[in-house]
Amino acid sequence: MAILENNPLVYIVILNWNNGPDTIECLQSLQESNYHPAVPLVVDNGSTNGSVEEIRSSFPSLEILELEENVGYAAGNNVGIQHAIGAGADYVLILNNDTLVAPTMLEELIHFAESKPSAGMVGPRMYCTNPNDTIFADGSFIDWAKGKTYNRGMFQKALIESEPKSPERVDFIAGCGVLVSRKFLDTAGGFDPIFFLNYEDVDWGLRAWRLGFEVWFTPDAVMWHKVSGTLGQASPTNTYYMTRNGLLFFWRNTPLHLRLVAVGRIILRTLRRIGAWTFKSEYKNEDYQKLRSANLNALRDFMFGHFGQMKP
Repeated sequence: MAILENNPLVYIVILNWNNGPDTIECLQSLQESNYHPAVPLVVDNGSTNGSVEEIRSSFPSLEILELEENVGYAAGNNVGIQHAIGAGADYVLILNNDTLVAPTMLEELIHFAESKPSAGMVGPRMYCTNPNDTIFADGSFIDWAKGKTYNRGMFQKALIESEPKSPERVDFIAGCGVLVSRKFLDTAGGFDPIFFLNYEDVDWGLRAWRLGFEVWFTPDAVMWHKVSGTLGQASPTNTYYMTRNGLLFFWRNTPLHLRLVAVGRIILRTLRRIGAWTFKSEYKNEDYQKLRSANLNALRDFMFGHFGQMKP
């Protein structure tokens, strides 16, 4: 790869919430990066378990922005984005704290972004960490008619013969690792905080396309994701936001002739899950009843227009 002259300045925004060990491991992987200049910036989202002190102990010179309360994934990252813009960043990499990056990942992303001025958003090949040869996302897409979003290849074993070999346009980049240009940020702004958590990345990708920017997946850049390392993939909180925000996103954005179909399918899938968790004996335990309540609350809040942070 040709070395870029006068490399663009990249800020790497990492949101932490009560998860010092993962954040530290993520920062350690960034130390192996061969791209410079890159400035890691941790935004602490109102942690209450001493994780800020834990991170500072491992990285004394690291800049950490401390928020007084948990303002959500979208708004928390926006604080970091605004700081990066104020510091003169040419690009911002949004990176989940439960990720690990290959030494060449950032270099590959920047090299592609610089070669493609129309690209406002670029994302890497994402593997899971366990097992580490399993795909998390080879680009992400929206199925408007079904009311679904999906990561290509998700949880499938990586097979060289079937993996994309070259960069491709995609609908959006999963928010655990996405590089955005300063030009995009100046035009589109940050995440929409109405989502609080989940679907803000889908909304961002769609906004990019609507504003004339392209969204690209490049397989030469590689990272690994622990998959909901902070909340847990099937936690009631994650379930609530995925359901409610999926309904919000598709209601707002689906082409009019498909809107009722898409939203209706989401509601029907949700009601089927609620029915199974209510009546089938194998689901009558505390964990599934919490998931049931999460989905019921998600449907209620969507119907009554309650967005942002989940109500108690």
